Amino acid sequence: MAMLFDGAAAPAPQTADFIFDATEANFMAEVVEKSMQVPVIVDFWAPWCGPCKTLGPQLEAEVARHKGRVLMAKVNVDENQMIAAQLRVQSIPTVYAFFQGQPVDGFQGAVPQSQIKQFVDKLAAMGGDDGGLADALEAAEAMITEGAPEDAAETFAAILEEEPENAIAWGGLVRALLAAKELDRAQAELDRVPAAVASAAPVEAARAQLQLARQAASAGPLDELRQKVEGDPADPQARFDYATALHAGGQVEEAVDQLLESFRRDREWNDGAAKAQLITIFDAMKPTDPVALKGRRRLSSLIFS
Repeated sequence: MAMLFDGAAAPAPQTADFIFDATEANFMAEVVEKSMQVPVIVDFWAPWCGPCKTLGPQLEAEVARHKGRVLMAKVNVDENQMIAAQLRVQSIPTVYAFFQGQPVDGFQGAVPQSQIKQFVDKLAAMGGDDGGLADALEAAEAMITEGAPEDAAETFAAILEEEPENAIAWGGLVRALLAAKELDRAQAELDRVPAAVASAAPVEAARAQLQLARQAASAGPLDELRQKVEGDPADPQARFDYATALHAGGQVEEAVDQLLESFRRDREWNDGAAKAQLITIFDAMKPTDPVALKGRRRLSSLIFS
C-alpha cells in the first residue's frame, strides 16, 4: 500500500471522473455498462431549458460529494433525440438512475434540494458497500435464468426484508413468481410494492410482464389466427389476437411487427390498442434490448409520419 510523506495529501478525484456528457454513440458504454458496477444518474437537459440550469448544478454538487460512488451522465436532448425517444422522455428536465444495466429510479421537473440529496444518497448506498446486496441480487437473477424461480423468489424476499423499498428486488420477486407460473402470487406482491417505488422502472417492467403473461394464458391457436389474418388483412382484432399469440409463443419480434402493421393501418382502432400493447411489450423488456430499441424507433416514425 502506498504511503504519504511530508504531509502530502492523496490527489482528489477530478469532477470529470464521475460527471460527464453522454451521447447516442457512447450511451451503452458510458451509462449502461458502467451501471453494472456503480449507479449512473442520467440528466436529460437542453440549453434553452430554464429549470435545467438550476437542477443540473444541484445534481452535480451532490454527485461530486460522493466522490465516485455514483456517476452522472448529462444528455443534451437536442443533440441526442433518439435516446430521449427510446427512454420515453416527455419533458425536461428528466432524471433517470441506472443500476445493473437498467433504470431503477427517476423523476421529472425541478425538485427541492433536499429531495435531490435524498435521491443521490439512496443511489450511492445502493452501489456502495451494502453487505453483499449487489451480489445477492445478481445471484437471484441467476437463479431465474438457471430454472430455479422459487429459490430466486426467496432470495428477493430476503433482500426486501432488509431493504423494503428496493425496486430491483421487487421487480425481481414478481418476475421470479411469473417464471414459476404463479401469476396470482405475482399480482399479490405487486399490490404490496411501497408507493415510493411503485412507478420505478423494474416494478413497471414486472407489471407489464404480468399483464402479458395473463394475455398468454388465453391466447388462441397460432395457426388458426395466422390464417384468419391472411384471409382478411384488414381485420384489426384478428391481427391483434395473432400478435398476442405470437408473443405468448416467444416470437416477440414477430408480435411487434404485427402490432406495428395494425397501428399503421388504423392507429385509433379500439382506443389505440395496438400502440398500448406495443408500449406494454417494450416496458416488459430491458431498455437495451435490440427488439425494443428497433420497435420504439419504428413506432416513433409512424407516430410522427
